Order: sequence, then structure tokens, then C-alpha cells
Amino acid sequence: MFNLRTCAAKLRPLTASQTVKTISQQRPAAPRTFHPIRCYSAPVAAEPFLSGTSSNYVEEMYYAWLENPKSVHKSWDIFFRNANAGAAPGTAYQSPPPLSSSLSSLSQAQFLVQAQPNVDKLVEDHLAVQSLIRAYQVRGHHIAKLDPLGISCVNFDDAPVTVSPNVDLAVFKERLRVLTVGGFYGLDESDLDKVFHLPTTTFIGGNESALPLREIIRRLEMAYCQHIGVEFMFINDLEQCQWIRQKFETPGIMQFTNEEKRTLLARLVRSTRFEEFLHRKWSSEKRFGLEGCEVLIPALKTIIDKSSEKGVDYVIMGMPHRGRLNVLANVIRKELEQIFCQFDSKLEAADEGSGDVKYHLGMYHRRINRVTDRNITLSLVANPSHLEAADPVVQGKTKAEQFYCGDTEGKKVMSILLHGDAAFAGQGIVYETFHLSDLPSYTTHGTVHVVVNNQIGFTTDPRMARSSPYPTDVARVVNAPIFHVNADDPEAVVYVCNVAAEWRSTFHKDVVVDLVCYRRNGHNEMDEPMFTQPLMYKQIRKQKPVLQKYAELLISQGVVNQPEYEEEIAKYDKICEEAHARSKDEKILHIKHWLDSPWPGFFTLDGQPRSMSCPSTGLNEEDLTHIGQVASSVPVEDFTIHGGLSRILKTRGEMVKNRTVDWALAEYMAFGSLLKEGIHIRLSGQDVERGTFSHRHHVLHDQNVDKRTCIPMNHLWPNQAPYTVCNSSLSEYGVLGFELGFAMASPNALVLWEAQFGDFHNTAQCIIDQFICPGQAKWVRQNGIVLLLPHGMEGMGPEHSSARPERFLQMCNDDPDVFPVSGAQPDPLLTPRGALPGPDLPHKAEGWGWPRMGSVRRDVMPSCPHQQRGAAGRALSHAGSTKAQLSPVLCSVCPPVLWEGAAGGWGGSRGCVPGAAGPSGAAVPRHPLTHTC
Repeated sequence: MFNLRTCAAKLRPLTASQTVKTISQQRPAAPRTFHPIRCYSAPVAAEPFLSGTSSNYVEEMYYAWLENPKSVHKSWDIFFRNANAGAAPGTAYQSPPPLSSSLSSLSQAQFLVQAQPNVDKLVEDHLAVQSLIRAYQVRGHHIAKLDPLGISCVNFDDAPVTVSPNVDLAVFKERLRVLTVGGFYGLDESDLDKVFHLPTTTFIGGNESALPLREIIRRLEMAYCQHIGVEFMFINDLEQCQWIRQKFETPGIMQFTNEEKRTLLARLVRSTRFEEFLHRKWSSEKRFGLEGCEVLIPALKTIIDKSSEKGVDYVIMGMPHRGRLNVLANVIRKELEQIFCQFDSKLEAADEGSGDVKYHLGMYHRRINRVTDRNITLSLVANPSHLEAADPVVQGKTKAEQFYCGDTEGKKVMSILLHGDAAFAGQGIVYETFHLSDLPSYTTHGTVHVVVNNQIGFTTDPRMARSSPYPTDVARVVNAPIFHVNADDPEAVVYVCNVAAEWRSTFHKDVVVDLVCYRRNGHNEMDEPMFTQPLMYKQIRKQKPVLQKYAELLISQGVVNQPEYEEEIAKYDKICEEAHARSKDEKILHIKHWLDSPWPGFFTLDGQPRSMSCPSTGLNEEDLTHIGQVASSVPVEDFTIHGGLSRILKTRGEMVKNRTVDWALAEYMAFGSLLKEGIHIRLSGQDVERGTFSHRHHVLHDQNVDKRTCIPMNHLWPNQAPYTVCNSSLSEYGVLGFELGFAMASPNALVLWEAQFGDFHNTAQCIIDQFICPGQAKWVRQNGIVLLLPHGMEGMGPEHSSARPERFLQMCNDDPDVFPVSGAQPDPLLTPRGALPGPDLPHKAEGWGWPRMGSVRRDVMPSCPHQQRGAAGRALSHAGSTKAQLSPVLCSVCPPVLWEGAAGGWGGSRGCVPGAAGPSGAAVPRHPLTHTC
């Protein structure tokens, strides 16, 4: 050591024994040698006694003191202790006490030495308080009082502890042991009245910067351990975490005016009395009522009110069947008489098709929001029995509405998705939909998810239905905050919904509201839940309805009186009775009145197409040549493409000159012709930008500049429609559902989903089975979605070789006794079972019938309609099949690779340029070199 300035600068608040151990590890035991590290500090350098030859003397004393503090004078002992604790040398020195000094003078001389442990304790206590605050923020929701039944189904490693409102020490020691796994951080009963400075990561102080520990704990309890459980500390954005802390920790922030309380009571009256009215009139009907979670209606209306206040004018909703009728009546504002008509089994539908059960139907309605006095459009998407299948459909429709109105930030159009607890945790489509939420071509800029947490599936307990503590844990993958709330506390629910709507408006990210409630009846009104959950339903039978609880609370507060409450009930009961009387006058059902996505410019009010004429599909060669030239060039300057791609584009240019096309160029011309006419095209799927077979190349990448791309299709004409082509995530179910929803919004667009191989539609089968194929029959819903399914891929194995077109034929079959036949005469192999060929054998026009499930010989396939089976062209054999299973033979008109199935009432477009099929009449790609089958 060359002087003590280096020593003092390196000292740390360690014990003498620790310091000796450290130094002994750095130098040999003898002789004493030191290799200094020069580390200066201004206070040390300013002390003259530490410079020159004095420093050597001080250094020797320092080492002697490290080995034995009693080996030096008491004044030096005090100096070295203070310097070791971090004090500057000038303040570390204390004059030695005189011989005549008293004991009190000696204690004053040792003040710094005695004060240092107190400073350490103070720092440790403040760190403990900060850790305590964080423990509440991270784990407070574990012990919040969320379950209205008091039988919490959430299984944590620790057990909740009942809390005393008086902040009893013994209770909180146990509570803190639960919260902080490892004890009370050294805090004790004597610390409860000590005042601690609050860290910047909490808002419990309000305008105060310091609070007693007792008050800190009380405010943390009020913020995190009452009827709201806030799960947010996994979010990796500090600004977002601070925003949430401010919303829930600020003292007195959850306050409601008397007017707001009366509005909440009125909404609860409507929600509750609607279910009771249905139960009185149709007690034996399935309706999947909302009993046990009546607070859902004020919750949704609060989200819509706050969003409308923030500028949203279009809300698209998706939900399962539970509570759907109540949402239609009291949120969407569907006419009550039309809802009541659905309970009359004698009424026949005016529309063709099978129709659907009343708790699957959707609705579209535009009205005035009475809270904000602004127009609001509400759309509830029809849903099949697959509880979460509508999630991506809603997101796709939302994205389309945002696209068509130029809402690039989601400020005008938003989505709300409702879920059941078992389905939210169990259905993979929930995860797929979440993972679309932040992708550039799929984001809807934030969705509010509301989980109706009945704490039970159909009959399955949560401990058997999921591996996670909460049903909402899937939302953590996208950093969505999760607000758990006791559904028997209406004010807490409304506050949380306000915060959720503000979060979506502020950050444009997903958010989850978990309404922890119960299901007063069984899975439906005819079900007996006591078979499987006897103790739970004994508790439910004792449970006072939330309306009664809240009405009693407001009456006790003097907000309303008993006559006013009873008048509100009678008023809504009268509305229901009058609507029921009007419903008896209805003679017929109109399914089209329940349409969730009307096309007013395409259909008349009666649901008929405004025009049945088909425009000319021809194009002049000049336009085709222009499209081909753009397709074979790079329309952006200083853009370097890959050398291999240059050869591909050169080949395209030569084909244009020779007046020939391949599949990729034909697709380019078809798309380009529609874009010129102002028809938007959206192509989505896995790797569609380049194309699975490296044939498309609709997006060019600069080889020298990262993320610089060019889409030549958007450089065809100055006033053309936009072309959207986007690689999707590795999802079929979610992405096809999304594109289906996008196609619902407008008939004047071509929306295509391409499977990487034809068989990839297997994992999207639910969308095809439940939405595409029967959508018009069930819900009078038209859709122009087009599926591109690459088919007949040689050498790709038995899966990728077939798009399974027979499945699409089977799904569109309305006659179960007829099989497909080819040619003028029926094929004996394809006749109905037990039927002999003959002149009376029923078959469809032009020799094309439809197959019966399981009756088609797998070694026989219907051929391309342009030629008979066995005609020119080679059949593509199926790898792995025991017999040579024939795919449709190659046709001189149809492309040899792709098989497309279209939507609506279709049998499939086989091997032709994609077209929007079905009765929707959506735009069909066309040019003279191709046609649509």
C-alpha cells in the first residue's frame, strides 16, 4: 500500500475479521507486501496527514489494527472503524478523551462507532419495507377475497389467512410469512409505529412520502387483498407497471358518486329480472342463464361506456352461450319480443336453412350510448358450440373494420371477447389467438377479455381441468395484465372494467378481467349439479343474489330507498311483459334479423341480392402485359434483390413476351386485375409471401438493407386497391378463423388463406366444419373466404400429397343416399349401398352426385369436371396407399398443383384460379387465360 488514500477509498462496511480474511487471501503471510490499486477520491486526497511519509506510519497501524483492534490507541481505533464504515477521513477522526473526562464524554467520542449499527438497521428496515411492498404487489392476489362462495378453488402452495381490519400484529406476521416466504424481513412489533420513507415504486402514500409501517400494511391490504386481485408484476415494462400501481394503490381512488351507484343498481335490476322473467315463462327451456354472474351486464356496459368516451364507435364482441340472451337484450339492445319469439317452437323460419339454437345467434345494432351521448355500433358474432372458436373470427372482423375505416391504431374499432373459465384454460385456440395479438398484420391494438369464472366446467372441478392456479394464466404469455375480481362486489367489478378499458385505450394491449362468480343452476337449466358438486351447491343454495346484496347496501347508505328500488324492478318487469305480449303476435321467425355482419350495399332489406347480373370477366391483353411486366421487375430504385430471384423474374418477363403463363404468373394477373377495379385482396398463411414452393415472390427483400421490402403488386396503378400479403404465425385454426372474420366485413374483397400443404387444413377443421360450410344455413351469414390447398404433391408423403377434397364434398352433401358418379352412367362402385345400377338410380345433374360418409371406395376419386376419368393426363398416385388411390387427373385448364376449396354453398373450385364462391357473389378473379370452375 503506497498511502492510506488508496486504502480509505477501497474500504467497505465489512467487519474487521472479514477484511483481514480478504486481505490475507490477496497477499502472502510474510513478509508483508502490498500491491496497491490506485483509486483516488477527493475527500481522501484533501487530508494532508495521509500524504508523504506519514502515510507509511498510518499504513502500518492500519494493518496492525486489522489483526488486533486493541493494538492501537483508542482514537485510531475509532478512526479506522469509522473509515471502514465509509466515513470520510476528516469526519472519521475523533479527538481522544482527556484523562479527566467522564463516562458520558467517552460515549460522545464513540458516537460514530455506536451510530453505525443504527444506520445499518435503518437501511435494512427500509429495504425490508420495500421488499414487503413488492411482496404485496407480486403475491397479494393469492390471498385477496375473490371467491363469493368462500371456498376458493385456487390451489396455491400457501393457505389464505383471515385478515383483521385492525391490523393485528399476530395476524400480519402470519400474513407476511405467507406473502414473503422467508419471514417478516426482520421487522418486529416495535417497528409497526416507525415511519418509513416510501419507494418510488408505490403510490400508497398519496401526497405523503413517508408512513408508519402499520399504515403501510393497512393500505397495501386495501389495495391488493380485498375483492380485487391484481396480477401484473410479470409485465416487463416499467411504465405499464407504474400505471397499474397508480390505478389500484392511490388512496381513495375507487370512489363512486350516488348517481353512478344508482345506474349500477338499475343495470343489475335489468340483468337479474331478465333471467327471472325467462325462468318464469319458460322454466323447462334451455337458455344457459347468467344466474350467479349477473354483474356481467354492468361490466360490459362499463367497458363500452368508457371506450366510447375514449373515442371508440364500433365494438365487436364474441362470447359462448352462457348469458348470450341477456347480453343481446341488455347490452346489444335486441328487441325483447324477437328474443321471446325464439322460445316459440311453433313458429317457422322465413329464411332457408336449418337455423340455430337461440343461444348461438348473433346480432348487429347501431344506437346512441346514453352515458356518452355518442353513436356506438355493436356486433355480437354468432358462435357454434365450440366455445372459443369465435375468438379469431372476432379478431379478424375487428381487423377488417379497422382496415376499411383507416383506423391504424385501434382508436375507433375494438373487440371484446367473453370466455368461460374451463374453456379459456383448456382450448388451444385461446393461445393461438393471443399470439396473433401483436403481429403487424393481425393486431387489433388491444382486446378486452372478460372471463366468466364459474369455478367449474360442465361437471369438472378446476383441479381436474387445468394445471395452473388460475384459468387466466395463458394471458401472461403476451404480458396482458389480469384483474381478478369478486363478482359479488359490483362496485369493484365496475372499477376494474373502467381500468381495463383505460388500459386498452392507453397502451393498445390485451387485458383480462376475471369475474370470479358461481353458476346458480347446472350447466343448463335442466341439469342437476348436486350429482358431482354437492358441497359447492349447498353453499350456492345459501348464497344471497348479488342484486339483493347491493340493494341492501345502497339502502343502508341512503343512496336509494326501498320504494325506489321496488319501482325500478316493477318498471323493468312491465317492459318484459309488454314485449312478451307483442311476441305472441309474431307469425314467423326471421333469422336474417339476427345477422352479425350485414352487407347493406349488397343485399336488400329482404336479404335478396341487389343484382343477379355478372359483369364481363374478360381483360384486354394490354392490362395483362402491364401486370406481367410489373411482376417481372423491381419497381423501386436502388433495391438489390437476390441473384436467384433475378433469374426467376427474367423468366417471367420472357413468358409475358411469349404470351404464356405458369401458375405464379396466372395468379399475379388474376390478383392484379382485381386491384385495378378497386377490390382489396388479402392473402394470408404460412410463408405465403415467398410461397412454399418458392414460386410466388410477392414480397422482395433488399439484400443490403435490413427489413427493407417491396411489394410490386402495390405498384401496378396509381389508384388501385391495396394488396395485403402476410406470412402468418405457424397456426392454421387461429389464422383461418381470423381470415374468415376478415372476409365477413365486406363482400367487395378477396380474402384468401393458403395452407402450406393441402392437408394442413386438418388442424383448422373446426372453422371449416362450424363456420364456412354451415354458416349460411345456420345464421344466414355470407362469406367470401377462399382456401388455397396445394394438392397432389409427389414425393411429399401420404399427408402432403392430398388436400382431401372428398371431405369438402361430404360436408356439402344434402342428400345422404347419393354418391358421386362420373360420366353419364352411374359407377357401380359409387352407388348407394344395396342399390343396383338402373335407370331410376338417383344422381345429380351432369353426372355429378355427392358422396355419403364412409361409402366411397378410397381407390376411386371424382375426376376434374373438365374431362372424364381416364382421359388425357397422368394420375398422381398416392404414396403409402395399398391401392393406387387416384387424385383428380391433370387437366389442360386446371393448374397441376393447387386445389382450392371456396366457401358458402360450394362443392369446391378444383384446380382453378381462386374465386370467391357461394351465394355471396363476392368478386371472382378473372382473365382470358384462366377461368373459374
